[in-house]
Amino acid sequence: MQEVAKVSDWATDFDHAHPDYNTNVHQIWDQLRGTCPVAHTDRYGGTWLPVRHEDVSAIARDTDNFSSELVIVANRPPEEERISTKPIGPAPPITSDPPFHQHARRLLLPAFAPQVINNWEPEVRRMCNELIDSMGDADVVDAAVQYAQHIPVNVIGRMLGLPLEDSDYFREAVHVVLENISAEANERIASVQTLFEYLGKHVEDHRANPREDLIDYLINATIFDQPLTNEHVVGTIVLLLIAGIDTTWSAIGSSLWHLAGNADHLARLVNEPELMPTAIEELLRAYAPVTMARVVAQDTTIGQCPVKAGDWVLLPFPAANRDPDVFEDADQVIIDREENRHAAFGLGIHRCIGSNLARLELRVAVEEFVKRFPKFELADASAVTWSLGQVRGPRKLPVRVLQRS
Repeated sequence: MQEVAKVSDWATDFDHAHPDYNTNVHQIWDQLRGTCPVAHTDRYGGTWLPVRHEDVSAIARDTDNFSSELVIVANRPPEEERISTKPIGPAPPITSDPPFHQHARRLLLPAFAPQVINNWEPEVRRMCNELIDSMGDADVVDAAVQYAQHIPVNVIGRMLGLPLEDSDYFREAVHVVLENISAEANERIASVQTLFEYLGKHVEDHRANPREDLIDYLINATIFDQPLTNEHVVGTIVLLLIAGIDTTWSAIGSSLWHLAGNADHLARLVNEPELMPTAIEELLRAYAPVTMARVVAQDTTIGQCPVKAGDWVLLPFPAANRDPDVFEDADQVIIDREENRHAAFGLGIHRCIGSNLARLELRVAVEEFVKRFPKFELADASAVTWSLGQVRGPRKLPVRVLQRS
């Protein structure tokens, strides 16, 4: 990771790759919402950051003026070297624009239907308990490193039929794609290409040795009555792997971070386990991990701010979730909040297709951790570190176990 230049003003010079951003992002959004609700920076070739629910929602639903071709704000090659992949994009359907998007999305829906995902619950629960068992009797454990980061990588790895011994590489791929955004464009492109080549070899192995998993599902899927291209198959695997790991890992970690710092909420979940589904939705609202991005397709406006074709726009769904014009006591975590139409899984046509899986993993991970450790607290708040970039979650989360069951 290259060193990121100091930020002079979050309203005019923000950088989501700066360590101070995700560490203090809720305060930053609150400040911007009251003073500059559409922030701007010249970094990455020009990037906008709206923080009001109204603006985020409008952009997410405006597929004419905002393209999804590139959804990670990062350094790009010079304009004359850029190659457009519209309307498919490099990782369909998240990078696809209409009308292609609806076809690419529709073919994935059966694989992530509730009845399919629910079958994974016993395995996820077994995995969580196995991870907790491996922590032994230590007084201090790292809920991110020893627990949260392992759950989604194992689940999505198994769903795709990828070797679990490559889990460390998958986590490194997450870092390259989602966090190493300040690297030189050619360096970043080379690293991402390595991932595509790795997955391409596994696709070829699946073609030669068919099995029942998500990669085979994609190989056998059709669009417009034709098999998917190899680029489409590999690009979708990249999406499922990267999104399936980091978003859920981050949501689990953030939820445990909150409970470690709020003993009253932890006690309620221990004593009122039936509250867990409602609490999970509130934790998703308050600590939604994902900010997506769009590329301005043609000159337009955000609110009353003119934006130019080619500019980046970040879509911080977590900021929208904390807009006091939409949510009462938006900055407070109310674990029995009854009305909660949050945007943790996005808005518009790109709403997260894996939301059923993410909810299952998050709920089971918190349930099992709380069941086994009914009392725990932050061991050292200053030792908690947060990710960089557009997916926010704790990377180190040392907690002190006060009680075991």
